[in-house]
Amino acid sequence: MQYLSNRLFLCIYLYFLYICSMTLQQLEYIVAVDRHRHFVKAAEACRVAQPTLSAMIAKLEDELDVRIFDRSKHPVEPTPVGQEIIRQARIVLQNSMQLKETVSSRKEIMATHLNLAIIPTVAPYIIPRFIGLFQEFFPMTEIRILEMRTDEITRDLKEAKIDMGLLATPLMDNDLLEIPVYYEKFVAYISPSDPNYNKEKLPADELPLQHLWVLQEGHCLRNQIFNFCTENTPADKQVYEAGSIDNLVRIIDTNGGYTLIPQLHLSMLNDKQLKNVRPVIAPPPVREISLIVSRDFIRERLLNAVADIIKKIIPADMLDTRLKKFAIKI
Repeated sequence: MQYLSNRLFLCIYLYFLYICSMTLQQLEYIVAVDRHRHFVKAAEACRVAQPTLSAMIAKLEDELDVRIFDRSKHPVEPTPVGQEIIRQARIVLQNSMQLKETVSSRKEIMATHLNLAIIPTVAPYIIPRFIGLFQEFFPMTEIRILEMRTDEITRDLKEAKIDMGLLATPLMDNDLLEIPVYYEKFVAYISPSDPNYNKEKLPADELPLQHLWVLQEGHCLRNQIFNFCTENTPADKQVYEAGSIDNLVRIIDTNGGYTLIPQLHLSMLNDKQLKNVRPVIAPPPVREISLIVSRDFIRERLLNAVADIIKKIIPADMLDTRLKKFAIKI
């Protein structure tokens, strides 16, 4: 039923395009201008001459009898009605791509494109290997990977600006579909000068806020750390904030204190730094990392392609048990 509803949605939109004489190419052009906020850069991205792109957009504006872009602004900006047209254009283009993939799914070569967003506290462990592996196994697919925060990813998924996201869940958002990929424990990274350094293990319910370093406001990892640390700890202790996990580690090496870091970050520590790692127990803090798509997403083959590459990167004992055994069905 979900597949049929998407096909019906696309058919209605394509009919609308037909009666208005607009084309998918024109929609691609207005989306490109919105992304780059510059006609020349948009034309370069679309591999057409700038006069051609401008003429096609002007023709579309004439047919719709609206101004999609305010050309008096620098950089150029969409008008209020243009914002809505561009939002709908993204949805049409995404559904068009999904229809093409449905047709090409019977072929051996997957020729499509992928816009994947990953949160910053996951990206360092996934992106470097993902790029090479994906190009090796799916050379005909054009990939674009972005580091974005959770709120940015959910927004852009709903506006069809990206295809899927990889982030910490649950989100509790009925508009989005979550597919758990792996579960990652947290460990404590603690300075030799900290009073808790000589402990072999740190109980989760005894982690103090004093001398704790966390990421800046807006990082999902920051909220997860506070969930683990604050239940039985006074809230009036001083909390320090940093911009990235690497910065947290460097700050602790220099200034003392401790933090919680994801299990996959251990591979980025040197031998001396690994001596500062302590397991957290009773219970060990864990985060769920999932692939997220919009509810009407039907590019099942692409979704499984991304999942398969991630499975080659993440240790097997961390993977979701269902993902180990079964392909993703949507």
